[in-house]
Amino acid sequence: MALTCGIIGLPLSGKTTLFNLLTNAGIQTGAYSMGKTAANIGHVSVPDSRLDFLTEMYHPKKTTFAQIEIIDIPGLQQGGGAKSANEFLTAVRDADALAQVVRVFENAAGEEIDIMHDIEEINTELLLADMALVETRLDRINQGNKKKLEHPQEEATLQKCREILDEGRPLSSVQFDEDELDAIHHITFMTMKPMLLVLNLSDDMLASGEYPQKDEVQAYAAENNIELLCISAQMEEEIGQMEPEDRAIFMEELGITESGIARMAQAVYAQLGLISFLTAGEDEVRAWTIRKGINAKAAAGKIHSDIERGFIRAETIAFADLEALGSVAAARDKGKYRLEGKEYIVQDGDIINFRFNV
Repeated sequence: MALTCGIIGLPLSGKTTLFNLLTNAGIQTGAYSMGKTAANIGHVSVPDSRLDFLTEMYHPKKTTFAQIEIIDIPGLQQGGGAKSANEFLTAVRDADALAQVVRVFENAAGEEIDIMHDIEEINTELLLADMALVETRLDRINQGNKKKLEHPQEEATLQKCREILDEGRPLSSVQFDEDELDAIHHITFMTMKPMLLVLNLSDDMLASGEYPQKDEVQAYAAENNIELLCISAQMEEEIGQMEPEDRAIFMEELGITESGIARMAQAVYAQLGLISFLTAGEDEVRAWTIRKGINAKAAAGKIHSDIERGFIRAETIAFADLEALGSVAAARDKGKYRLEGKEYIVQDGDIINFRFNV
């Protein structure tokens, strides 16, 4: 099953626009504010300059970038009541990570920009949902004469969770040890999901780097272990409509080396705990998506189960070494082309040729 990132935010924050820019889905913007409640689902290719380099080197028949699944979750309706909140939380529960989009631009209605208020509007629902989960589980544990624990540390860990939530902090802001995580792994906490905070700025604000409540927002993100990304959906739309040459000139004038959409896709990929190993040849240059920490034999299975079953060794070179030395032959001469066994932990950017026999 593909790992997913849910895009959340209040109506008219620009989240569906960003979803469209990421996935080319062409979904009607503003639909959620008019009562639409079904989530939109799409896939995004993760930009990777390493694949561009390898494509120039090998001139393959095709180049395949890593992909992730994106869910455009129905906007939480302010004053929408329990029905809106329940639909929102159900969709959030299914996502592996979240990207919260916040409006930092003047809208047609002339509504005030208040980043912290909008963040808290969403986070309050997530915190309350987690608190309800904690209280429900603690009640079940203590029903009857004997505690009904899934894990010896479950009750103590839930008490810790309650204290954190009572302070108005997400569970992701605190480090849990391995035993604590095992104790509550059966509970899907909303605020424990990796979170990316996406500020959707006006063009002028993005260019200047200044926006309302900047210090407060940065402090909030740092305190709660949340990555912060600034983007302008309006500018991204303009960039996307340009010819490649014009786009390069426009971005250079603005001092932009990479589009906001590319940075957002890469940040979501990282938030999901994913890395890519690479394969390269005349037929195809490709990024293969794996969880961080997977060994070489398991990584081989991402290509084909036969390769995992008959694994012999992984011929490996780090992309940085290949880029610096310019060729595989030079890498061999410098001792950078390695033979790794099945327990080798694959690193992001490893270029691997698997040897196998079945």
